[in-house]
Amino acid sequence: MKSKENLVFLGMMGSGKSSIGLIISKKLNIDFIDVDQEIEKKMGMKISKIFENKGEMYFREIEEASTLKILKKNKTVISLGGGAFLNDKIKNEILKNHISFWLNWDIKTLVDRIKDSQKRPVAFNASKIELVELIQKRSIVYSKAMYKIDCENLTKNEIVKNILKIYEAH
Repeated sequence: MKSKENLVFLGMMGSGKSSIGLIISKKLNIDFIDVDQEIEKKMGMKISKIFENKGEMYFREIEEASTLKILKKNKTVISLGGGAFLNDKIKNEILKNHISFWLNWDIKTLVDRIKDSQKRPVAFNASKIELVELIQKRSIVYSKAMYKIDCENLTKNEIVKNILKIYEAH
C-alpha cells in the first residue's frame, strides 16, 4: 500500500461497512475510522438527530468536511456514510488517492436490513418502493469504486478474505 492510500468502504446503509472495516483494520493492524461515528462524536448527537434538528443539507456539509479531513490520514481503514460517495469532492478524492471497496448486496437483502431502522434518517418513513429506487440510484455511483465485492451468500469471514486477497494483490 502506498503510504497515502487508505482502504475505503462504501455502499448502502446496512451493507456492513463498519463491521467489515473494523475486522479488516484489525487483520492489517492499522487504524479504523467510521465517518458517521466521528461526526456523531464531533456534533455530540446521533446522525438521525442532526437530520431532524438541522436538516440533510447541513449534515452533508459536515459530512463533506469531516470525510475529506479523515481521508488526509495515511494507512487507515475508513467506513463512509451511505451517502458520502455521492458527493463529487469525496468521490474524486477517493478514486484518485485511495483503494475503494463497494460492499454490494441484493436489493431485497438491503431493504430488509434498512426498512425498520430508526437510526437511518434517509430511509426513515420511506416506502419499500422508495428504498428500492434509492438503492438503484446509489448503486450507479457506488459502481465507480475500484473494487466491487458481491457479499450476498457470503459469511463475514469470506467477505474479509476476498477483500484481503484483492488488497494484497493490489
